[in-house]
Amino acid sequence: MRTTFALVMTFLVLTFHGVFARDTMEDSVSTNAVETPVKKHWAESIQLRGYAQLRYNRLFETNPLLQCEQCDKSWGENGGFFFRRIRMIFYGDIHPRIYFYIQPDFASGGGNFAQIRDAYFDLGLDAKQEFRLRIGQSKVPFGFENLQSSQNRVPLDRNDGLNSAVANERDIGVMFYYAPTEIRKRFSYLVSSGLKGSGDYGVFGLGLYNGQTANNPEKNNSLHVVSRVTYPFELPSGQIIEGSFQGYTGKFVINRNPLTDFDQTEFREYRYGPSFIMYPQPFGIQAEFNWGRGPEFNPETMDVEDKPLEGGYVLASYFLRSGKDIFIPFTRYHYYKGGKKHELDATRHRVKELEIGVEWQPHRNFELVAMYTISDRTFENSLNPDNRQKGSLLRLQAQINF
Repeated sequence: MRTTFALVMTFLVLTFHGVFARDTMEDSVSTNAVETPVKKHWAESIQLRGYAQLRYNRLFETNPLLQCEQCDKSWGENGGFFFRRIRMIFYGDIHPRIYFYIQPDFASGGGNFAQIRDAYFDLGLDAKQEFRLRIGQSKVPFGFENLQSSQNRVPLDRNDGLNSAVANERDIGVMFYYAPTEIRKRFSYLVSSGLKGSGDYGVFGLGLYNGQTANNPEKNNSLHVVSRVTYPFELPSGQIIEGSFQGYTGKFVINRNPLTDFDQTEFREYRYGPSFIMYPQPFGIQAEFNWGRGPEFNPETMDVEDKPLEGGYVLASYFLRSGKDIFIPFTRYHYYKGGKKHELDATRHRVKELEIGVEWQPHRNFELVAMYTISDRTFENSLNPDNRQKGSLLRLQAQINF
């Protein structure tokens, strides 16, 4: 029995020794072998970032009838805590000359449902990608503050004067952009450094788009045309000053009350104007204005007419760093006289508004803005042809960046 057990154990030891020896040889060979580099799949280049904004607008409110539908739907009556934005941004290079960008918003209109904000790809026309075509739904290059991300903007809402040109700042079309490599890097620095840049929309931009604004189908056979020229000058002191000029034209189909004259729904419109930005290093000035023509409701005739329009703003800010904390006190005055084509009957607006506030950043992932607003707004259409509201309120916003 002992002899048999010894023979079995000897056989097993010799067998496993051979197996382990073979494995050792194979591991040694595979470790020393030169591996062929594996090409990275495009899906591995996809990146994700985003931000969320929570607001409350009812502190020290003097007039609950004062509101701004385009600015913030939680203004006024029945307003409470409100998710202004919940955005997830998917982006990346799927080819050396193709970049994609998709941004849904999960707080659209305060209903907390998903809606596409951006969905486009950039096609580089040269190796340096100084010449690009942007195809899809993206921002229309009209105005600095319109192009500036809400994640970077200091005041809580965009000004009425230029933002009334393109509701939600976006439309579907094809845009051509050109900028030298050096200036593209400067555009990137103005955002990454915290100086509240607008992003890279080229030194020169030219585009064709539907004109009915984002997430709306085209309603006529006429495209809008837009063009913009801008340049960020860097002075010997390091101060950066940007000057721009932009304009667009097209035909817009308005949404009319069927009880009014429903014969004309299409109106020709155009706008043009300059922008001036002295980035806060540490003191900053930002100013824009535009003029043009477009549809506007007339409460005297109860009809929509072709009318002149004008509006703009001046913003002053100061960039203050205290240890790891950043404080940006600011004040802005904005003015608008004209219709808002995307509202019922191209609602007639007269806006005079002063804002005083401060943004606090304890770190890059959190921002808190407190802004006191003193407002005088007239917004009239066929449902409410006599409507002027004055008042003031303190507005708060917490923002998470990830």
